[in-house]
Amino acid sequence: MRKSLLALLLVAVGGMAQAAVELKDGHPEQYTVVKGDTLWDISARFLSEPWKWPELWHANPQVENPHLIYPGDSLSLVYVDGQPRVMLNRGTSRGTIKLSPSVRSTPMAEAISTIPLEAINSFLLSNRIVDSAAEFQAAPYIVAGNAERVISGSGDRIYGRGEFQDNINIYGIFRQGKTYADPETNEFLGINADDVGTAERLEMEGDIATMMLTRVTQEARIGDRMFPSEERAVNSTFMPSEPKEEVNGVILDVPRGVTQIGQFDVVTLNKGARDGLKIGNVLAVYKTGETVRDRVTGENVKIPDERSGLLMVFRTYDKLSYGLVLQATRSLAVMDKVRNP
Repeated sequence: MRKSLLALLLVAVGGMAQAAVELKDGHPEQYTVVKGDTLWDISARFLSEPWKWPELWHANPQVENPHLIYPGDSLSLVYVDGQPRVMLNRGTSRGTIKLSPSVRSTPMAEAISTIPLEAINSFLLSNRIVDSAAEFQAAPYIVAGNAERVISGSGDRIYGRGEFQDNINIYGIFRQGKTYADPETNEFLGINADDVGTAERLEMEGDIATMMLTRVTQEARIGDRMFPSEERAVNSTFMPSEPKEEVNGVILDVPRGVTQIGQFDVVTLNKGARDGLKIGNVLAVYKTGETVRDRVTGENVKIPDERSGLLMVFRTYDKLSYGLVLQATRSLAVMDKVRNP
């Protein structure tokens, strides 16, 4: 029998009201955090709906900050005044390293993250969406490589041409990728700028910049565009939550180029900040039902959409957003639907 997590509230008549949050079947009574765990993993051990973990850990405000949970710490399911709570007990293996002559100390073990950050690091630091083709074409570009090279790699000098900002010397290099349009309205949503690398501006002469390639993900080519770093905070701490507004969208693309989508793949959604999406919002993924022919009546019948996974939005633009698939019960694909969980 499924156990329910009850938020017990006293009412005027002395009765009790039951909240809808549920403990997962077979949940542990105690769990010791190990290296490689994430806050999402641990929540999924206790809850059927992991994004509702603050309701279970409400009695432990320190648990809300994943930087305060370390391998070796123990989480116990207890009942306080009849209400289930997860209590945090510090492990003994974390320890500190003392640095002399200063008094600074640092943890020997790194705190666990909310989600597997290695799956989205490149998207946090470099990938971007450009709002218009005109913006892309107006950006500075690689006009030549050193010694008349057509392609360049890390450590090579390149020459850029265009309007560079005086106070910015570090530029990301991008190549125009897919153009996104809404599948229902055909509205233009943005252009995916494929990350090529990073270059440092060394000198300027007129509108020509001498630059050094400091990082590449692929060979830089003549015509690749350059954009200054986006002015935004890179926050690696994500707090899962339900969208406050109704969301009905689709998976538009998989930036990594794969056709079958699974756990920890990054996907592009056709919904963004203007649709009410915020960083940390969790969405359910529905596998689009196939249209089959009814052999009895001869009619074409659409099979119902099937809920097949969960994803969390980790970066938003105005009309688009990036999401990380956190759970997939079957292979997902482009054009699968996303909705409120």
